[in-house]
Amino acid sequence: DNWTYSRTFKTPFDDRKWQKVNLVFEGVDTVAQILINNITLGRTDNMFNRYEQCSFSWDWGPSFPTQGIWKDVRIEAYNHYHLIYFSLTSFFEKSAQQWSLEIESIFDVVSSKPIAGLVTVNIPKLQTQQTFSVKLQPGEGSIVLLVNINKSSTVEAWWPNGHGKQTGYNMTTTFIMEAGYQIEKSSKAYFRTVELVQEPIPGSPGLSFYFRINGRPIFIKGSNWIPADSFQDRVTYDTLWLLLKSAADANMNALRVWGGGVYEQDEFYDICDEIGIMIWQDFMFACALYPTDQYYLESVRAEVSHQVRRLKSHPSIILWSGNNENEAAIASNWFSIPYADREVYIKDYVMLYVKNIREIVLTEDKSRPFIASSPTNGLESVKEGWLSQNPYDTHYGDTHFYDYSNDCWNWTVYPKTRFASEYGFQSWPSFSTIEKVSSTEDWSYTSNFSLHRQHHENGNDQMLQQIGHHFKLPQSTDPIKKFKDMIYLTQVMQAQCIKTETEFYRFSQSEIIKGEGHTMGALYWQLNDIWQAPSWASLEYGGKWKLLHYFAQNFFAPLLPVAYEDKGVLYIYGVSDLHVDHKLTLRVVVHTWSSLEPVCTLAKEGVTVKAQSAVPIYKESIDDLLERCRNCTRKSCVITFCLVGEGGLQSPTNHHFLSSLKDAVGLEKSHFSASVSQQDDIYIFVLQTTAIAPFVSLDVGSIKGRFSDNGFLMTEQKKVVEFYPWEPTGVEELEKSLTLTSLVDVV
Repeated sequence: DNWTYSRTFKTPFDDRKWQKVNLVFEGVDTVAQILINNITLGRTDNMFNRYEQCSFSWDWGPSFPTQGIWKDVRIEAYNHYHLIYFSLTSFFEKSAQQWSLEIESIFDVVSSKPIAGLVTVNIPKLQTQQTFSVKLQPGEGSIVLLVNINKSSTVEAWWPNGHGKQTGYNMTTTFIMEAGYQIEKSSKAYFRTVELVQEPIPGSPGLSFYFRINGRPIFIKGSNWIPADSFQDRVTYDTLWLLLKSAADANMNALRVWGGGVYEQDEFYDICDEIGIMIWQDFMFACALYPTDQYYLESVRAEVSHQVRRLKSHPSIILWSGNNENEAAIASNWFSIPYADREVYIKDYVMLYVKNIREIVLTEDKSRPFIASSPTNGLESVKEGWLSQNPYDTHYGDTHFYDYSNDCWNWTVYPKTRFASEYGFQSWPSFSTIEKVSSTEDWSYTSNFSLHRQHHENGNDQMLQQIGHHFKLPQSTDPIKKFKDMIYLTQVMQAQCIKTETEFYRFSQSEIIKGEGHTMGALYWQLNDIWQAPSWASLEYGGKWKLLHYFAQNFFAPLLPVAYEDKGVLYIYGVSDLHVDHKLTLRVVVHTWSSLEPVCTLAKEGVTVKAQSAVPIYKESIDDLLERCRNCTRKSCVITFCLVGEGGLQSPTNHHFLSSLKDAVGLEKSHFSASVSQQDDIYIFVLQTTAIAPFVSLDVGSIKGRFSDNGFLMTEQKKVVEFYPWEPTGVEELEKSLTLTSLVDVV
């Protein structure tokens, strides 16, 4: 259908006094004609300057193709000249040991002859002030200024979350042009460098693939971002803050803005700058073949240059990536292209992503790396004419990896890749989230509702299959209890699967085994949800943390001991993102499932955990361990372990299961009690248990907020958990809403 949006308005000024009057639409979705007083002013056909692709559904979201005016509309009028884009990027000159800023200003110059003037840049905190004589040419006039930072000032660099501060400096740029009025632009200047390092590794074929920020290699920890709502106008600053802050609170330092969604609003990147979340920014091309006719390429070129100009000042953005999975799509022939036509598609691919998108990015932004696709083999893909034979090769670039049939606790199925940029497992959101959009007859795992909301083929069955490897499926005769038990088990399964896989990537960072390893990034799929449905997300629609997100807080911790078994031997690695080596004590505790009293405790002192690496710190055969701990079998015992150091330095307590929990012997139903009290703005939950309880979940329904810990293995009689509310609540309300579930409650 055609829709017409109309409005009658009076211009608030006398438009005859102005040389140029623009009607500015920040966002029109998507094919439209714009008329004023019955005269066509313009036409639109590109929402990003193309349909945001996932509007037509994806395997985690609904088909709600929107249309209309989705961002602000305004009138602007000016004489002489008008500032359209203003950006600043920082550079560090190694030889001179000096920071500089490149400031680019792009103007619409209405005047028919050049306009001269002065530009003054002032950064008071860095005792830096410079004045430049400039000339603006008619049309699109641009000025590029290079400001050298005063060498006697100490510049604090911008660091990712967990590696330092996110310092920014207030800067004022004043334009005084001969044609009259002056423009004063206030902005924040950030100083950081980024390099994508792809170089040979001793003992391994291929090339490395990792990021150096301010000269320091950084292990990338995080997830993938999808649009926060099908209706973008509902995404407020608060929505973004809650989701991004939750990422930082789970020890993430990066997110990939996925190429089938939208270029996010300015506030998204502002928040990332502020809290230290690095952004891998895809251009909006995903899982499809795109045209390369002249008209389309012009539209793309306008889109790309607009987005790069708009976004390049953000220190949080560390990489431009041309598309999502399109190199892989052609390499693996997802679209059944006849062999005879293959060359045409390869030529189109290179034309779009290399000769157009890449060219513009390199012209507009010299300060950060560009890759053509994800997954890609990086420089090897370039060498092979931008399309590698196997973009999933573990020896180059990044990989995407999904496997729903193999047992996810078996770490040997995971690729020992240089960089894991997508991987994941599904789960259902909490009952309180589903309840809002469903009715009683929907509350079953096999209801029409459950099938309708599941957009991934066989997704619900795959979850059951994965759960079945290690847990007993719910058998309750009460249908609603059975449904809630299923939801709980999908979340436990998802959390434990992604924990196993992420820990594998983290402990692979410093080693090469059979030519593979040096993994330097783990971005699971996906962070957030676009609606209330089963998906790969760790944050539900509305922001509630799934158990996976609580697990992420631990498996992404800056200091973490990680265990795995190989051929009957238990290995523990010390994984550290800290900038210095630490001498620590490794505590290994073994419990039988039937007692809160440990069977045996071992404290290994003087363990050196090296800065920013993963090193083996403990090794023991399971047989020896079971013998040492007497009364223990694989089925009757469980191992917990943590690292403790000086001055309160401590890792989370990690666990290693010696058998599937469906085979565990001695697990007893625990009797829980919980008391809630208030302390300033937070609430304290004191939990007590009579028996060991695996995967203890605290849920306060639809009360908005998060716990300090959740889904944990409770091996002590008492545990204190804090609740941070996101809206006002009270002790009584929390007590009334609280449900406590552990694995033993699932029957």
